[in-house]
Amino acid sequence: MTEDIKTTLWKSAEKLRAQMDAAEYKHIVLGLIFLKYISDKFGAQQEKIRHMVSDSSSDYFISEDPENYQSELEERDYYIQDNVFWVPRDARWEKLRAQAKQPAIGSIIDSAMTSIENENSSLRGKLDKRFGRAQLNQGVLGELIDLISTIGFGNKYDESDLLGEVYEYFLGQFASAEGKKGGQFYTPSHIVKTLVAVLSPTSGRVYDPCCGSGGMFVQSERFVKAHGGRVDDISIYGQESNPTTWRLAAMNLAIRGFAADLGKEPGDTFARDQFPDVKFDYVMANPPFNISDWGGEKYESDPRWKFGRPPVGNANYAWLQHMLWKLRPGGQAGVVLANGSMSSNTGGEGDIREAMVRGDVVEVMIALPGQLFLNTQIPVCLWFLTNDKTTKGRDRRGETLFIDARQLGTMETRVLKVFTDEDIAKIAETVKSWKTGEDYADIAGFCRSASLEEIEKNTFVLTPGRYVGVEIHKTDGDEFSEKLSRLNKKLTDYQNLSRQLDNEINSNLGKILDD
Repeated sequence: MTEDIKTTLWKSAEKLRAQMDAAEYKHIVLGLIFLKYISDKFGAQQEKIRHMVSDSSSDYFISEDPENYQSELEERDYYIQDNVFWVPRDARWEKLRAQAKQPAIGSIIDSAMTSIENENSSLRGKLDKRFGRAQLNQGVLGELIDLISTIGFGNKYDESDLLGEVYEYFLGQFASAEGKKGGQFYTPSHIVKTLVAVLSPTSGRVYDPCCGSGGMFVQSERFVKAHGGRVDDISIYGQESNPTTWRLAAMNLAIRGFAADLGKEPGDTFARDQFPDVKFDYVMANPPFNISDWGGEKYESDPRWKFGRPPVGNANYAWLQHMLWKLRPGGQAGVVLANGSMSSNTGGEGDIREAMVRGDVVEVMIALPGQLFLNTQIPVCLWFLTNDKTTKGRDRRGETLFIDARQLGTMETRVLKVFTDEDIAKIAETVKSWKTGEDYADIAGFCRSASLEEIEKNTFVLTPGRYVGVEIHKTDGDEFSEKLSRLNKKLTDYQNLSRQLDNEINSNLGKILDD
């Protein structure tokens, strides 16, 4: 049912996108979904209050007559104490829907966004206000409001879950529509799930220094819930340099009721760390691959470069070292990077990688299959780092686990591959058994635990294929005999055919010579 809702909404929204590209249009659609969400939550809370003050058995009973308790329904404290955003009268969805066909509806929505920001400090400066400037044909915005009004099904669904799913679905669809630029705000959920499943965050501080639209946090929350934990045990911190993407993250997390700290403002992680004095239990990130314009020339003696100064022309090792710097003792990091990061020697990267291996901070390396991303065909890998290999399992000092997952995944479309839940579980269970030492075994072609000495022999190249070897296909004697018999038969058939062709050729040549 939910899939039908999401698909129908997307197809309907696409019909309205006649004169605006996805990069602009997504902010219109997602902004309206956010408005619908907070208005629905406000309305649900208002009904709860109405029941409290009109029920004679309630401690908050005032009267059964609506005229006597109407003012209580607008008492702000009733909403704030339950972490429900206060929505001013003029910003409530039904009020906006009643004005949807007015020519000035874009400006009306912008005013609603401003009112909501003014009434909720955690949203201040984080809502998009571009509706009045949107170049949409007259009536289109009103149609979109009518369409989004169909989301929300009272008691049949948990609105936060449904709207959150719709929001996430739209993010993915917009990323696909935008192509390469979509990667700035969206990491495919199956890749995020893999990072989360391996790191297994259950409590503590979770940080993403390039958080995009906040997908890492959403999957972390789902993981905690799935494993019987309390979401309140996780504290979320994120940073994002792109102002519009920063706002997307704020809305995405607010829709799910997350109390996340995204910093006071959008900012470059290297230049303006929003959390300079905070260390984290978990760091998860999909930083932009191989960026050359990260301002590396400005950070010659930065204390974060414990393992060597990153090259000015590539930020990969700046990201890795920044994340290591942000870990508390015993913390863990999972990072998506381009495959070149595992073997490149450009600009001293090989020396930094060697120092990291010798410093025993590289815990797990995973090679991923191609075609996992909507926006790039660059082969990618996962780095898992830690500053203490004696925690969360057995003593693993001097060891690194290599996993070659290139054979996993299923083609969802002609150009896109996804990891199934079984694929993710296989990777996560392999890492877990290696960490604990319970039932782990090297598997040729898939995983291998390598020592520092072995990595040194491979000149500190961290490509899993160098370590896991090739899968061995075992056959018993009967299978071998059958296979040999089939091959012998094929050989005999080919030899007979060859003699037949030779005879035909000789016969034809003889006829030509006789003529």
